[in-house]
Amino acid sequence: MRTAAETVRDHPGLQFSFYLETVRLYRCFFFHIYVKEINCRRSVKGEDMKKRRWICMFLLLQVLWCSMTGMVVYGMEPDIPVSAVVSGQAQAVSIQAPSAVLMEASTGKLLFEKDADEKRSPASVTKVMTLLLIFDALKAGKIQMTDQVTTSAYAKSMGGSQVFLEEGEVQTVETLIKCIVIASGNDASVAMAEHVAGTEQAFVERMNERANDLGMKNTHFVDCCGLTESQEHYTTPYDIALMSRELISRYPEVLTYLSVWMEDITHVTRKGSSKFTLTNTNKLLRSYEGCMGLKTGSTSIAKYCLSAVAERNGITLIASVMAAPDPKTRFRDAATLLNYGFSKCTLYLDDALEPLKPMKLRKGVKEQVPLVYRGKFRYISTDGTKPDNVKKKLILPKEQSAPVKKGQKAGAQEYYQDGKKIGSLDILYGETIKKAGYRDWLERTCQAFLL
Repeated sequence: MRTAAETVRDHPGLQFSFYLETVRLYRCFFFHIYVKEINCRRSVKGEDMKKRRWICMFLLLQVLWCSMTGMVVYGMEPDIPVSAVVSGQAQAVSIQAPSAVLMEASTGKLLFEKDADEKRSPASVTKVMTLLLIFDALKAGKIQMTDQVTTSAYAKSMGGSQVFLEEGEVQTVETLIKCIVIASGNDASVAMAEHVAGTEQAFVERMNERANDLGMKNTHFVDCCGLTESQEHYTTPYDIALMSRELISRYPEVLTYLSVWMEDITHVTRKGSSKFTLTNTNKLLRSYEGCMGLKTGSTSIAKYCLSAVAERNGITLIASVMAAPDPKTRFRDAATLLNYGFSKCTLYLDDALEPLKPMKLRKGVKEQVPLVYRGKFRYISTDGTKPDNVKKKLILPKEQSAPVKKGQKAGAQEYYQDGKKIGSLDILYGETIKKAGYRDWLERTCQAFLL
């Protein structure tokens, strides 16, 4: 049964009524005392009169104090949880999952964290690292998208989520990537691990090496698909965000596969050929605006996990959720985190760069060297403020001595908001110019004489 105090606490209307009633009662009490004071003035004299005046003054101060603090006394403080005073994110974000992280992809800045370094089983979110190593091998030229991969008996034996590859079945690397990304195929993951590294165990060793290189201090892998129930297979929401960021930043082409909702593949075996439909396990693709994928995972130990990537207005966010109690909660929590992040982030893009004048060059075969910007300047505000009134400052020497190399940094353009530096854009030499030799000086002197 709820107490009267709990009822008042949870109903602001009642709190306000109590406040008004308190002030009214104190006012009546003071008026009563004031009337009595007037009536007693004629009969009380000297020191007694002074004492009564001091008592009345004290009562007046009490009334004023109670009037000003009545809201606090009756729970009318601002409607902000106590935890929100300590952490602004606690006020804005409420999720059920015990561990989660929200990261801005371009900077790696955390916008929200909840037990970010708690070690937990990631289930099939493990495949984010598997995909990272596959694309590493593709970039290095060790494998090709068109490579034919033969399914081993071991790969076929994988349980859990699978695409039902048969022993001896041949599929291309690209098809197996789709099987991993879309349908979370454990058999496809092992087949690719064997193709890249020879054995799954050798592949897992590379996974742990890559994790260490990325600074994933609280991660250790035992298999390449997350099917294991070993306590030695673990990671954290923060580490998941790290490897997710590395994957989409280094290999943005993976987003082409991550965003596919459904696609058919063809099984070709000794029994003949048959079509199999891959359906994406990430329901946010259909329900959340801007979602571009990444990876789901669930086992009895891990419960329900998710790494979700979404982009809006040039801003990309990564939401990592672990150990949610059910599938709906993991998607709802991820959506909550992403909504919070997009509400806090604002993009400033300087796409109207002023032309740069050539720099004077000493002792070179040319007297000037052209300058170019290194791309465009991007800055993302993550604290809810809009980057308005941004000032620019050009940091360049008046001249430089040869030689200079094309693409070499010559200076920078710095950006400031309210006097605080928010970033800079490199300025590069646009041409390679050698140092002038004796012959160059002789030719230059002759040309000047002839002119």
